[in-house]
Amino acid sequence: MRLLVLFFTLTFTLFASNITHFAYEGAINPASSAFVKKSIKEANKQNSQLIIFELNTPGGLVSSTRDIVSQILNSNIPIVVYVSPKGSRTASAGTFILYASHIAVMSEGTNVGAATPVQLAFTEEKNSKPSTMQTKAINDASAYIESLAKLRNRNIQWAKESVTKGASIDSQKALELGVIDFIANDMTSLLKKLDGLEVQIDKKIVKLDTTNSKVHTIEEGFKIKLLSYLSNPSIAYGLMLLAIYGIFFELMNPGSIFPGVTGLISGALALYSLNILPFEIAGLLLILIGLVLMIAEVFIVGFGILGIGGVIAFVFGSLILFDEKTLGVDISLSLIIAFALVSTAIFIYLLKIIIQERKQKAKTGIDEMIGAVAKVIKKKDDIYKVEIHSEVWNAKSNEELEKGKEVIVESIDGLVLQVKPKKE
Repeated sequence: MRLLVLFFTLTFTLFASNITHFAYEGAINPASSAFVKKSIKEANKQNSQLIIFELNTPGGLVSSTRDIVSQILNSNIPIVVYVSPKGSRTASAGTFILYASHIAVMSEGTNVGAATPVQLAFTEEKNSKPSTMQTKAINDASAYIESLAKLRNRNIQWAKESVTKGASIDSQKALELGVIDFIANDMTSLLKKLDGLEVQIDKKIVKLDTTNSKVHTIEEGFKIKLLSYLSNPSIAYGLMLLAIYGIFFELMNPGSIFPGVTGLISGALALYSLNILPFEIAGLLLILIGLVLMIAEVFIVGFGILGIGGVIAFVFGSLILFDEKTLGVDISLSLIIAFALVSTAIFIYLLKIIIQERKQKAKTGIDEMIGAVAKVIKKKDDIYKVEIHSEVWNAKSNEELEKGKEVIVESIDGLVLQVKPKKE
């Protein structure tokens, strides 16, 4: 019994010594927020004692920044924000994230600051004054970073200057001013300096043991990379233009289908990329667009454009909508890919059938008579009587025809067939 207890105690101790590490490079956006959430959740599953968030960012969206900060502040596992590798920065929105961390670390050759809300920053012309909205935004950001500085016992004055004056400093100066806890140039050095460090989580003091810890690295994955790519300002702008021109050309040429479908899907993606719609609503909108387009393909001959466009919209909607926040677990990417491939194959098969049907000759009506074989049964003056499809028709010919001769129908003029002799 004692051996069993010792085994479980030893197993738990080794498991608890895990360290979760993840790295993010790029603008702060809904995708980066989702990645942080995913990593913290994985760290809790692994029962990690520490999370290392390696960051290199020029800044980003306020809403996503606040979401990431909230996740860090409410984490029951200590989080180290590590500005690395050399040459990296944690500017603008990244400054708030660094200040929110339980332990703030930078590599040499990195910088932090310039946290003024960029989209609201006023021009520096003579006698120019910030508007009321600009002043409110700057004051709000200043109060926000001040609250983080007080919570983590970091330099308050410089934090406010980074917002109000756009101040920016390197790692050495950040250490001198008490903006960060220490400098580490690589992961080995970082783990060594973290060993034995005491961190307060709520009202508990946690002592870190990184000597024999196993570092578990979490990758962004295809979904996060795709959503981050869509959140790129250049991509968002391009999607917006595609939406405008696609819908415009569809209105100019009703029934073109392709411009309309392209514009519709691009418009929904642009709403997500520009952070106008939350990802839940944008994802649901894309799924609904996908379903409508796929159903429309059944009733409207869109030559597969509606169907394939619907599949694309449905796939993007599934990637955006279904995540841990919505379902508690992430939907399988392989399931989404399987659905896309099967649906695309179905619409390609239907398109093939449509094309084949259009190539076939008419089986009924006047069009079916052209090229058909008839038989001469009687002649009166210049008019012949011919039998075709068990019917007797009047016919004319530019050549002399004999009774019993087979002829080919060239054209139809009212109820008279124009025929010619069938070649043997």
